[in-house]
Amino acid sequence: MEKAMFCRQCEQAAQGVGCEVMGNCGKNPQVAALLDLMIHGLEGVAVYAHRARELGAKDPEVDRFMLDGLFTRVTNVNFDPEDIAGRLRRCYQMKEQARSLFEKAYQERKGEKPPEFHSGPAAWQPAGDTAGLITQGRQYGVLTWHQDPDTLSALELVLYGLLGMGAFAWHAAELGKEDDEIYAFIHRALSAAADRRTTLQDFVPLALECGKMNLRTMELLYQGHAERLADPEPMKVNLGTRGGKGIVVSGHDLPMLEEILKQSEGKGINVYTHGEMLPANGYPGLRKYSHFAGHFGTAWQNQTRELPDFPGAIIFNTNCIQRPDPSYTDRLFTWGEVALPGITHLEGFDFSPVIEKAMQLPDLPEKPGQEILVGFGHEAVFKVAGAVVDAVKTGAIRRFFLIGGCDGAKPGRNYFTELAQQVPKDCVILTLACGKNRFNRLEFGDIGGIPRLLDVGQCNDAYSAIRIALALAEAFECGVNELPLSMILSWYEQKAHVILLTLLHLGIKGIRLGPSLPAYVSPGVLDFLVQNYDLGPTTTAENDLRQALGA
Repeated sequence: MEKAMFCRQCEQAAQGVGCEVMGNCGKNPQVAALLDLMIHGLEGVAVYAHRARELGAKDPEVDRFMLDGLFTRVTNVNFDPEDIAGRLRRCYQMKEQARSLFEKAYQERKGEKPPEFHSGPAAWQPAGDTAGLITQGRQYGVLTWHQDPDTLSALELVLYGLLGMGAFAWHAAELGKEDDEIYAFIHRALSAAADRRTTLQDFVPLALECGKMNLRTMELLYQGHAERLADPEPMKVNLGTRGGKGIVVSGHDLPMLEEILKQSEGKGINVYTHGEMLPANGYPGLRKYSHFAGHFGTAWQNQTRELPDFPGAIIFNTNCIQRPDPSYTDRLFTWGEVALPGITHLEGFDFSPVIEKAMQLPDLPEKPGQEILVGFGHEAVFKVAGAVVDAVKTGAIRRFFLIGGCDGAKPGRNYFTELAQQVPKDCVILTLACGKNRFNRLEFGDIGGIPRLLDVGQCNDAYSAIRIALALAEAFECGVNELPLSMILSWYEQKAHVILLTLLHLGIKGIRLGPSLPAYVSPGVLDFLVQNYDLGPTTTAENDLRQALGA
């Protein structure tokens, strides 16, 4: 019997194998088919764009669309069939634009008729309507990409890495931070994926190169945020509410939050973050707004339980969105790559509909809450680096634990809470991304004035965590693998995946990944990762701590 769909790109893959009836992320088979077709379409664009670049020709419009298309394909971003269908038609236009670019460059450079591509992604033409696009998409699911399981697994490592890197690059480009080498790599890697002659031996180095290019991408993103909003600083965030009207912003996009703060200033509206927007509270360029009130709720996967209790307007700006509870759909907006059927989607940077809706809705109560610390990006940590190094040398700090990554709702994630709680009091916990919501409200105290829990930021801020690790290695004149540092990471979707590729590119070994290993990692590829990087699954908090501490 033919499967309704098959998807295994995120940690929620049903039974650790893949979703076949309905995505555990919430996408239905129709959306899954359209998103599979997006990969096929992007490969077609890349076939021409890569060859055009080899001839010295490029098109910024095509480059930027690649980021849009990759970001759309990330888990928990787009659930709207009509919106995706429109993007697919745009994808075809970009393919034809890239084809014309290639053909013109070839003719000018070679003086002869360019080769034609009569099959594969480069020859794709979209169906005339959404139903036809869905039918097309069902022909291009993941299990059709390659028949050899190890080669398919390595190909998935590359493609899912490109999805995560594309999302980071989208954010960086929004801030005016771009690198032509990033675009060139995306086109080259997708073109290789479209070529069925590409082998396992080709895809493995491509996956590691994806990690390398992602490091550059995350560097650009950090620079863009810092130049616009200043480097993050340690700041206390209130988890309660202020009396008055309210807007809650969920997602990752800081420029969008800044615009909402600008446009709502002086109107009696308080603005709150939610989910992965929490680290926004550490940026001086945002905290200067007096009506930036703090943070509402906890992790993204709790939104359908928490947002019904927020009486103001709600807007999602990137990924990590779930199908909403009906109680708040009338005050919910989406923006950017996010789309949900029946939910008002805003284009551009005019947020007056959100502000007007907030003015019409009931007030939030005056209810101060707990305060937690955020803002420990690498620049903030570097300011106390001397004290940290001295504390390690004197034995006051025995070990660092990086406990972070993308979070989800799948059972087994209490492991990360238990681990954080059991970390000895002479150890420091670094955390980033939404996994920290499992334990960032707990009290960990400090070591000689250095907080034991240092929140480095969003998944978008993983660059800071890497910079901290590299700086420690430099201070102690050793490699990262010789540091008193354990990396225990949760994962959910493709941004966590590409961050892992970056760590592997840097040669970091001994990483523990949980609560389960990716379903798309074949036994052969897993054996390669174990043998070369000592990558392994989390077990129990007690056992993993005992191994880390050598006890």
